[in-house]
Parts: sequence; structure tokens; C-alpha cells
Amino acid sequence: MLDFSKNYFELFDLPVGFALDAKRLAEGYRTLQAATHPDRFAVAADHEKRWSLQASTQVNEAYRTLKDPLARAKYLLALHTGDPGNTTETSKDGAFLMEQMELRETLAEAQGGPNPDAAVARVLTHLAEQSVALDKELEGLFAEPSPANLDTAREIVRKLQFLDKCRRDAEALESAIDGRY
Repeated sequence: MLDFSKNYFELFDLPVGFALDAKRLAEGYRTLQAATHPDRFAVAADHEKRWSLQASTQVNEAYRTLKDPLARAKYLLALHTGDPGNTTETSKDGAFLMEQMELRETLAEAQGGPNPDAAVARVLTHLAEQSVALDKELEGLFAEPSPANLDTAREIVRKLQFLDKCRRDAEALESAIDGRY
């Protein structure tokens, strides 16, 4: 029986932290999904069908949250502070914001440039490298979740939101460019 009071880490029997064993998460997901999937309860009583649907939904949501670094960081902030943060807050790091503006300009110029694929690829590579570096910082901050570290983690989450949005925009541009050829 699935305990709905468990947090997502407990649900998958994982330690609470940003660093995550992806293999254990995937194995836990498959095990829980096999036990709770509504297809297993097709001929069960109505209350068992409802439980199965709720349990399967929670397992899916927990898996999606823990699998995605940005969602995991927000979830950890919510666990530690009760507040995942406002997704519309902006980073307070002026240099970071300027860099994001420059990346967006690069994407805008790529559309009419001589080699748009290469420009978009450079932006995507840069965004991926930044995300990896910020994820590494989050590992340390959530390993020692002091109030100061959680404030810093909240700022990093704001930065990751910018990177994620820019990545999605770059991928959309990449698709549009590919569609032209």
C-alpha cells in the first residue's frame, strides 16, 4: 500500500538531497508503477480503482519531479522552507542577466546569420555547461541546508529557470531552422 504522506524521496527510498542516483530512481519508479498501475485494478472494486489512480498519479508526479533537476530543486526548497519560490522572480545577479541577454541576442541574430545551426549549437552547449555547473552548486547547498544555503539555492533556481527558458527557445529556433531545409 502506498503511503501518501511520504515525500517524493521517501516514496522512492532515496536520501533527501539534490544529488540523486538516477538508476535507483528509475528502478523504484518501475516497481511502484507495476504495483499501482490502474490496469492491475481493472476488475477491482471502485475504491481500489480510485486508490490505484491516485497512487499511480502520485508516483508519476514524484518521478517527473525528481528526474528533472529544476523541479527537484524547487521541491527541495519547498521541503526545507515550505515555499518553492515564486517562478516569476528574477535573478539578482546582474552579470548573469547580461549574459542571458547576450545569449538571446545571439539567437536572434542566428536566424539571419550565415550559419544559424552552429550559432544555436554554441548557445545550447553554453546553456548545458552553465546548468551542469549550477546543478553541482545545488548539490553542495542542499547537502547542508542552512538558511543561507537555501537562500543561495533559491537564487540558483531562478538562474536555472532563465537557462531552461533560453534552452527551450533555442531548441524551438533549432527546429524552425531545420524545417527550412
